[in-house]
Amino acid sequence: MNNPILKIAGIIFLLLLFIALILTPMHKAKKAAPQLKRPAPAQVQVPAQRGRIAIVIDDWGYHQDNLEIIRQIKQPVTCAILPNLKHSTAVMQELSASGREIILHLPMEPKEKYNLEQNTIMRTMNAGQIHEIFERALASVPLAKGINNHMGSAVTEDKRAAGLVLAEIKKRQLYFLDSFVTSASVCPGIAKQLKVRFAKRDVFLDNQPDPGYIKAQLLKLKKISGKQGMAIGIGHDRRNTLLVLSEILPQMEKEGYRFVFLSQVEK
Repeated sequence: MNNPILKIAGIIFLLLLFIALILTPMHKAKKAAPQLKRPAPAQVQVPAQRGRIAIVIDDWGYHQDNLEIIRQIKQPVTCAILPNLKHSTAVMQELSASGREIILHLPMEPKEKYNLEQNTIMRTMNAGQIHEIFERALASVPLAKGINNHMGSAVTEDKRAAGLVLAEIKKRQLYFLDSFVTSASVCPGIAKQLKVRFAKRDVFLDNQPDPGYIKAQLLKLKKISGKQGMAIGIGHDRRNTLLVLSEILPQMEKEGYRFVFLSQVEK
C-alpha cells in the first residue's frame, strides 16, 4: 500500500461505499412513502323515489273563495268541477289557466237521503236520459279530461246504470275515477270490460275538517304510495284542506314522493 495511486483508489472506493450505504435507506424510504389521496367529491343527496301520488280536489263550482289558496300549491292537482253551477265556468277557466287538470264531478244518485244537484244521474234512468245529462254537464265543463262521481253509491253499485255511465265515458274517450263511496262498486269490472281508462280512490283526505286529521290522512296516502307505487287521495274545495296541502305537499316532495295528474295514472 506504499503506492500512492493505490492509496487514492482505496480512499475513493471507501468514500463511494460510504455514500452508497447512506443513500440506499433514503431511497427505500422515499419509495415506501404513502401516496396522499384526494378526498372524494361531496355526494349530492337525492331523495329516493317513494311512489307517485295524485291529489284530487272535488266540489269546485259553488264559489270562488279558495282560488287564491290553491294558487299557492305548486304541485300537480286535479280539480273536479260540478256542472251547471253559478261559478262552474269561471272556476274551470281559472284553475285551467293556473295549470290544473280539470275533470267533471258528475252528480249521481246516492243510497242515502241527501239534497241532490239538478240533473243528477239516477239508477232508474234510461240510456237517453243519461246521455242528455252528459251532454249538458260536459257543455258546462268542456275542458274536462275525465270524470268522477259526486256521491253516487246507488249508481256505482248498479250494473245497468253504471254500465250506461261508463259507456258514455268511453264514447268521449275520457277516463273515469271511481270516488269509491261504496266498497260494493261494480265500476272496476265494467270499466275493464269496456276498456275505459280507470282509477280508484285510495284515501279521502278531509272527512273531518280538522288540520290534524287531514295530515294523518296524508300520512296514510304516503304509506299506500310507498307500498303500491301509486296512490290517489280525494279532498274537497275547503279552506283547511287546501292550506294543509300547501304546507305538506312540498315536504312530501322533498321526501321523494312524485305528484302527478290523474291522466298520468297508469292502470
